[in-house]
Amino acid sequence: MEPARSPCLQLSPGYPVGVTEEMIEAVVHGFYDRIRQDATLGPIFTRVIAPEAWPAHLQKMCDFWSSVLLMSGRFHGAPMPAHMRIGGLEGAHFARWLELFGETTAELCSPEAAALFLAKAKMIAQSLQLGVAAARGEIPSIRQVALSR
Repeated sequence: MEPARSPCLQLSPGYPVGVTEEMIEAVVHGFYDRIRQDATLGPIFTRVIAPEAWPAHLQKMCDFWSSVLLMSGRFHGAPMPAHMRIGGLEGAHFARWLELFGETTAELCSPEAAALFLAKAKMIAQSLQLGVAAARGEIPSIRQVALSR
């Protein structure tokens, strides 16, 4: 089946604003180029991702964004546990991540596609930040709240 005619693709949030696999690849690679050079986030990524692991990480991130924006179903992973294992993540790190992501999408995408990428990124960052905080016991889990009543 032709990709442009795929029912999932046509129903995906990215299709109407012109998101393509090529755009996703450009955004992912451009964004992580910025990350690796960033004084705040670069050291975290250097600590967590070995140099030889970068190609696989970039492909996984392309698969992730393809699944999010084009409903390709290519991503098979668990972002939450991966981020929970990273020590020292704070709100400022997520804010910087979003800032760099916004700069990258604004540079590489149409305004409509950039807005979609950033809206999804904000939801993802919020979810990851809450998950990390909950895992550290910084906020009570739903179960803890229910048991305390």
